Formats: sequence, C-alpha cells, structure tokens
Amino acid sequence: MDAIKNNVIRQIVILLLILFLGIVIIWKLTYFIPGFLGATALYIMFRSWYFKLVEQRKWKRWMAATVLIIGLLIAMVGPVYAMIQVLTPKVNAALSNTDKIRDAVLDVYHYVQEKVPQVNISQQQVLGFVQKGVGFLPMILNATANLFANIFTALFIFYFMLMGGRKMESSFREYVPLARKSRNEVWKETHNMVVSNAIGIPFLALCQGIVAIFAYWFCGVEGAILWGILTGMATVIPVIGTMIVWVPVCIYLLAKGETSYAIGLALYCFIIVGSTDNVIRFLFLKKFGDVHPLVTVFGVILGLNLFGIVGLIFGPLILSYFMMLIRIYKVEYSEPEEQQDAVV
Repeated sequence: MDAIKNNVIRQIVILLLILFLGIVIIWKLTYFIPGFLGATALYIMFRSWYFKLVEQRKWKRWMAATVLIIGLLIAMVGPVYAMIQVLTPKVNAALSNTDKIRDAVLDVYHYVQEKVPQVNISQQQVLGFVQKGVGFLPMILNATANLFANIFTALFIFYFMLMGGRKMESSFREYVPLARKSRNEVWKETHNMVVSNAIGIPFLALCQGIVAIFAYWFCGVEGAILWGILTGMATVIPVIGTMIVWVPVCIYLLAKGETSYAIGLALYCFIIVGSTDNVIRFLFLKKFGDVHPLVTVFGVILGLNLFGIVGLIFGPLILSYFMMLIRIYKVEYSEPEEQQDAVV
C-alpha cells in the first residue's frame, strides 16, 4: 500500500514538474508561437509532397526539405514584399497629407449630418477617429515586418519537422491518449481545417481585392490599389468584412456629389464582392469540411487575439477541437444507454 502511495506521489510530482516547465517554456517563447503554428500548418499541407520525394523518388531528406522551403520562400515572401512596395509610398503619402484626409472626412461628416441629422456624433469625435486611423497606418507596415519574422521562423522550424518526419508522427501517435479511430478523426479534422483556411482565406482576400480594385478604378476613387488591398485584408474581419472599407468610400463619393458612382459602387460591392466571398468559401470550406459559420466567426476572433495573423487558421481549429474532443469523450468514456438503463 505504501509503495502504491509513493508511486502515485512521484507520478503527481513529475506531472506537476512537466506542467510547470511547459508553462515557463511557453511563457518565455511566446513570440515564437505564431512561427511554430505556421510551421505546423506547413507540415500538414506539404508532408505528403515531402514523403513522395524521399520515399518514392529517393531524394535525400535534406534536399527534399530544402527544395520545398525554397519554393515556399518564393511563394510567401514574394507577395508580402510586393504588398509592402505598394503600401509604403501610399502610407507615407497619407501621413504627409493628413490635412487633406481630415478635410475629406469632414466633408463626409457634414454630408451625413445634413442627410441624417439623427446621427449624434460631434466633429471633435470624428477628428479623434481620424487621428487614430492615421496613427494606425504605420502599424500596418510594422505588422508586415513581423509577418516576415514569423515566416522565416516558421520555415526554420518546418525544416526540422520535415527531417523528423515519420519518427515525429510516430511519437505523436504514441503519446496521444486516444483510440485509433479517434486519432484518425482528429487528424482528418486538422488536415481539412488547415488546408481549407490556409488556402481559402488568402485566395479569398486576393480575389476580393482584385474585384474591388477594378470597381474603385472605374469610379475614379483616388488610390484604387490601396483601397483594393485594404478591402482584401478586411476579408478576415468577422461579420462586417469588406463593408468596413467600401461603405466609407461610397459615402465619400456621395459627399462629393458623385451620386451615380456611389450607388453603382455600393451595388457592385454588395453583390459582386459579397458573392465572391460566398463562392470562394463554398468552394474551399465546404469541400474540406462542413464548418458551421459561428465556428469560423468566433474562431477567427479567438485566433487573432491569441496568435495574430496565423490565428485565422488555428482559431477555428481550436473551437473545432473543443467540440470534437467533447464528442470523442462521449464516445469513448460514456456508458452506452442500454447499460445506463440497466443500472437504473
């Protein structure tokens, strides 16, 4: 009896020590969590390619991993660098013309006050919003710089995950306290969510941005490319989405007296840009997994708060895991209804 108690005490002590060290490690390496999650997403998406090169085509492991990383480096860094090249002069121009921005916003404010006097917003509040918005612009460039750091961190970790390969997966299966069927369900859910979000969300942002740029250019909106990029980026905002960009642009056109362009742009964005969102989400999210819209909405909010941009993938995944683990627990550990009835 004493031996059993001692074993239990030692087990509890070891578990507490593991928990303590795990918390310390995560706490001190918080900055690298987005990169680690990004590497995990890359591994899930490209592991099959890597194993085909190594096991079927007989490539060296380091060679296969290096080729994949070089390809991903070009595919990921290229668009980010191009976006920075486009945004930097636009942001600098906006910061050097704050008076022009303030006058344009005040024109919109006076127009709204004239047409809808019930709107109870003072001019000082509007100017405060403008000041905060202008101060937010440099944060966009800082975010892209952090994105570069996370990309390189993810690729660095991704290399060693590939080199570990089968051994890493075998160890993971060994330590996951689930039955084989449940492990397969977890893997399928993870793969579907990661692939659908990692491919679907950037592709959706690209399509909506391109479609919006054409509309802004046709309506004579100054800085159509910048507004199109912002429209694409706004895709990730839950519920409101791209409306947070194109609605103010339409109001600005109304304030300038360009009523036909304003109405046409509003209808175009509401129908065409909105339809693009629905079509892309249907093609990707429905193909890889029938995800409830509320899981996506609250998952994105959760993920952005926890992990930043990579949370677009892992936020919905965390919520899906939560509901899936409840389902797995019910299947593996709850008593069948027949046994419960017999006990009663």
